[in-house]
Amino acid sequence: MADLKSLCESAGFDCVRTYIASGNVLFESTRGEKAVKKILEDRLLELAGKPVGVMVRTADEMAEVLERNPFPDSPGNRTVAIFLDAPPPPTALEDVSGRADEKVQLGLREIYVLYGPNMARSKLKIPVAKTGTARNMNTVAKLAELAKTKP
Repeated sequence: MADLKSLCESAGFDCVRTYIASGNVLFESTRGEKAVKKILEDRLLELAGKPVGVMVRTADEMAEVLERNPFPDSPGNRTVAIFLDAPPPPTALEDVSGRADEKVQLGLREIYVLYGPNMARSKLKIPVAKTGTARNMNTVAKLAELAKTKP
């Protein structure tokens, strides 16, 4: 995470902070989403030697992901948002396989999944989410909270 923070600072981003060791980084930038994504992916390719996908959301968008959670009364550690680059197609749930007790709902640029008590043994496959990245609602809530404040 120290490398990620340094990478972001050297890219000219301001107020850089990381949160837990899963690639979450918060920063300020005057650049748009596509430019930020390209900068980060190029620099991560250089650092890691292989492509690393990046999802970018503004502070407001993170708060909206939390607010739109269709399972707000469920445990935050069993509810995830899978972040995507683009809106999932309306037919995305037709290709879901391996579902047991999971509930799945489409968001704007996310797919929400509520896992049951057998989360660790889930066989759920969501083809459209293959290039996405998931964060549980506890992490989404913390990122949304951190994004409201400056370090």
